[in-house]
Amino acid sequence: MPSAIEELNSTMSSLAARVGQSVVQVGDGSGGGAGSIWHSGGLVVTNAHVARRKSLRVTLADGRLMRARLLARDTFHDVAALGIDMSGLPAIELGDSRRLQPGQWVFALGHPHGVRHALTGGVVIGTGPNWDEGPLAGREWLMLDLHLRPGNSGGPVFDVQGRMIGISTAIDGPESGLAVPVHTVKAFLREALQSEKVA
Repeated sequence: MPSAIEELNSTMSSLAARVGQSVVQVGDGSGGGAGSIWHSGGLVVTNAHVARRKSLRVTLADGRLMRARLLARDTFHDVAALGIDMSGLPAIELGDSRRLQPGQWVFALGHPHGVRHALTGGVVIGTGPNWDEGPLAGREWLMLDLHLRPGNSGGPVFDVQGRMIGISTAIDGPESGLAVPVHTVKAFLREALQSEKVA
């Protein structure tokens, strides 16, 4: 019989593979990061600092390279929406970032240093607008005990059920990272795209 560790390894591998179907690479010619397929009709979400140009390229999980249009961008919250001309795409499942508690396990997928669909894991440190000063003040964040690297930006942070609860955004220290909560992304899409169907 497989051990508990073997079963956990198998579960995590399957979870990463399932979520990975909705994770894309985003490039603008000068750099890049990750993104998530938000809607099967071709809507992708990522960081604003990943999508700096109107003309972008998105690489799907199966390797197909697509041109993408920048639909909306919010530099304050560091969120952007892209459109690609495809339908029937595997959209990521959404979770509830408002219900997160310190100590809960979370994971992030991205493409650090060119390694496609690399997985990292850790726990929630805290949530909320806990920034009194500096460039991060005034915004709501998920603070995570998660080792993010260049190339993780824009990719999904998800819970143990594979539901997206945030977007990887910044490195806050050697072993901690920040993510934009998924409810902030929903609010951005409602306002920027003027469509309840999107959010």
